[in-house]
Amino acid sequence: MTTNLLRQTKETPFQKKKQSTLNMNHPKYSGSCLLGDESIMAAKAHGTSAVPVQQDLRWRVDRDTADRICNFNRHYAEYSSYFQSTEFINEAKSKKDGEQITFYDSNTGKPLFIAPVGRSMEDFLAESRAHGWPSFRDDEVVWENVRCLENGEAVSLDGTHLGHNLPDRKGSRYCINLVSVAGNPVEN
Repeated sequence: MTTNLLRQTKETPFQKKKQSTLNMNHPKYSGSCLLGDESIMAAKAHGTSAVPVQQDLRWRVDRDTADRICNFNRHYAEYSSYFQSTEFINEAKSKKDGEQITFYDSNTGKPLFIAPVGRSMEDFLAESRAHGWPSFRDDEVVWENVRCLENGEAVSLDGTHLGHNLPDRKGSRYCINLVSVAGNPVEN
């Protein structure tokens, strides 16, 4: 079975890669969640990642908290509603209709989520506030860089702990720590 790794309706720069790099055989988890192997989170040079979090994370998130959550943690999260105490909310509210935010791995700078897709920024923020963490849907995940483990843990392919898939009546919902996706893009 072939799975399209980027299922967004509107093409982003990350989706304009050759189709051969986007279509691969992968087992599925709830919805479109691609199942990853536990080895993704094996010990590396810096906890579960090869590198520590970037020095200057976006939205003034706390770097020590980010490093602990991203690289030395498999089960815990930043405190509920932490994202609302950062500059993220102001940036999100400043977006015009149809504008999106790309969320990058705090360790590697690779794109992990692009939101909102198929809903307004207001709807994205309302759902995130209701659950206490940024909450992404299948079409907002950059599957090229993200996997779910069998226990529902959401991780980057580079070993960054992101959060968990907590499905609800609408489908998969990725409850993600803002400190894990506050990286800056890194040019290849």
